[in-house]
Amino acid sequence: MTNYFLAFSRISLGFIFLIAGINGYFVIFNLEPFIATSPEAMALFEFQYLLIIEKALEIICGLLLLSNRFIPFALSILAPITTNILLLHIFLDHSLLLLAILIVALHAFMFFCFRKSFSGIFEKKPSL
Repeated sequence: MTNYFLAFSRISLGFIFLIAGINGYFVIFNLEPFIATSPEAMALFEFQYLLIIEKALEIICGLLLLSNRFIPFALSILAPITTNILLLHIFLDHSLLLLAILIVALHAFMFFCFRKSFSGIFEKKPSL
């Protein structure tokens, strides 16, 4: 059962981040995005290079999750992005708060499943 939910979580997160990343490039190049982006979200990206970098990371990590490659790496890269998504929707734009909570829950579950991959990060005095 856990393996099925892990696969569901991986594919769902991969799809969400891949689509969000591609949608961001529509916004960057002043094309009509297929998912509307709120002005509150866009205000965070006063400097366009930040949006370009974040959306590139979302696309890359989405592809990694969908291809089932380098999952701990993708989860590490997406952790601050996921945190920012949740905080944005809690404090500025409540419209997609349920989706943000779902993303955090899926991410937390995957982090829990891959916790052994992160065990060295939490050592007080790591050995060389």
